[in-house]
Amino acid sequence: MPELPDITIYIRAIEKRTLGKRLLGLRLSGPFFLRTVTPPVSDLTGRSVVAMHRLGKRIVFELEDDRFIILHLMIAGRLHWKPASVKIGGKVALAALDFDTGCLLVTEAGTKKRASLHLARGKDALAAYRSDGLDLFACSQEQFRHRLRSENHTIKRALTDPHLFSGVGNAYSDEILHRARMSPFALTSTMTEEDIARLLASARDVLSEWIDRLAAEAGDDFPEKVTAFREEMAVHGKYGKPCPVCGSPVQRVVYAENEMNYCVTCQTGGKLLADRGLSRLLRSDWPRTLDELEGLRRTPGSGP
Repeated sequence: MPELPDITIYIRAIEKRTLGKRLLGLRLSGPFFLRTVTPPVSDLTGRSVVAMHRLGKRIVFELEDDRFIILHLMIAGRLHWKPASVKIGGKVALAALDFDTGCLLVTEAGTKKRASLHLARGKDALAAYRSDGLDLFACSQEQFRHRLRSENHTIKRALTDPHLFSGVGNAYSDEILHRARMSPFALTSTMTEEDIARLLASARDVLSEWIDRLAAEAGDDFPEKVTAFREEMAVHGKYGKPCPVCGSPVQRVVYAENEMNYCVTCQTGGKLLADRGLSRLLRSDWPRTLDELEGLRRTPGSGP
């Protein structure tokens, strides 16, 4: 799912191409992507873009007279800048927003169509789409501490909860926790003031660095390589590869449709975190350290 750095770069690229330009039309490839019927599409057509905003992981187009287009790309949604009035077809195209300067094409890979588009008239209507998530760049350490401790979760879950913090998902939370040298399974209630300060500083550093990195990668072009898996990442998507800090093999915990990546040496004091499915299966045979894991791997037919 595109997260804060990706959404920021998308917004900058869209601003560059559409600010002050008229929305000539909104074309849909099917009826399900657009989730609202009020106001009608015709109410937005012909209005100019006056600003772009980020609401959590949503992209918001602000048009003249307080008209808004709210786009959520979910996991597999992506944006592409194309020549004006490009045809939309095929299984991945969802919609096209036509402007004087070109066309913003919205696509979504896969069969589960989760991306959504909402239209709103007035700031009160827009407010319904605002999440409660705290902006990590705008909050104080006291606000950050209060939000972390408002519920007793693992740090990983807290960082990725959109009701607690804005714009952070699975990929960048892995990178933030690695930078902070913290276990993703540590509970927020156990964090010291030093832990909290280090986590906030790491979050800001990682997100800022990736915004700069993605901006440099895109240059003047529209960002076309939005992905949660990047070679330069320290641990996310790097299972089995060496940690760039200590050289230990990166480990993972698989859950639902995601996997969490971490370094045993840098983050958990040498302890392997239990994968729910495998640890249930192996029970007392679950390896506790890297040495135990390597021993199991050397034994044919055994080990996770």
